[in-house]
Amino acid sequence: MENLILTHHGAWLQITLNRPAVKNALNTATLAALAQVLGDAATDPNIRAALIHGADGNFAAGADISEIEHKTSAEAATDPRKAHWASIRAFPKPLIAAVDGFALGGGLELALMADLMVLGETAKLGLPETNLGLIPGAGGTQRLLALIGRARASRMVLTGEIIDAATAHAWGLAAYLSTGSALTEAMTLTAKIANRAPLALQAAKAALVTGDEAQRAFPQERAAFESLMDTADKAEGIAAFRAKRKPDFKGA
Repeated sequence: MENLILTHHGAWLQITLNRPAVKNALNTATLAALAQVLGDAATDPNIRAALIHGADGNFAAGADISEIEHKTSAEAATDPRKAHWASIRAFPKPLIAAVDGFALGGGLELALMADLMVLGETAKLGLPETNLGLIPGAGGTQRLLALIGRARASRMVLTGEIIDAATAHAWGLAAYLSTGSALTEAMTLTAKIANRAPLALQAAKAALVTGDEAQRAFPQERAAFESLMDTADKAEGIAAFRAKRKPDFKGA
C-alpha cells in the first residue's frame, strides 16, 4: 500500500508510515490509507491490536504543508481529511504509537489518538501550528489538555515549543519512555496486549475514550482551524516557513 508498510505479527498489526523523504508527513493519501487499514483491522477478528510508527527514525513531522498552503476556509470545511481522522479515532481496538524523532503537528495529533504512546530517546514532540498562523485541527489542543493540563498545553500550543522525550514523559504525555528506539519496547507491549481478552480491551478502550472526550471542545477547535485558512497571517506563516525566516504577523 502506498505510503504505508503493513507487517502482520499473528494477532497484531504493525503499520509503518513510509514517506521518509518528508519525515513521514501526513498527506491526505497517507491518512486515507491509514483510515482504510484501521477500518479493515477493526472488523478482522484475527487482529487484536495495532502499532503505528514511522520509517527511518521519525514518526511524522506534521501535515503536508503544500496541501494546506492555498486551502480556503470553505475547502477546509469539506476536507476529506476530517473523515479520515474520525475513522482513525474510531478504531475500537488497542492502538499503540512508537514515537522516534519528530512527532509534530498532525504527527503528534496522530500519536495522541493512540491508547498508549512509547517514546524513544530521540523523540521531539510539538504542536507548532501557531508558527504558521494556524492551530491544531485534529483534536490536538483537547487531547494535550487532557494529558498534561492547561498550563503545559498552553505553553506548547501558544509558543509552538517542541519538547524532548524525557520532558514529555515527565509531564504525562506518554505512558512509556525507552532507552534507544521506541519500536522494540512498543512491539513487546503490543504483543502483550494482543494476548489479553479482546472484548474486555475494546470495552475498556470505549469507556476510557468516552469518559475523556465526551465533553471536550473538538468542534470548536476544528471550526477555529478552518476559519484561519483565509487569513493573511496563515499565508505569511507558511511563506516564512518555506523561506526559513521569522514570520511577520499582522493580525489579519
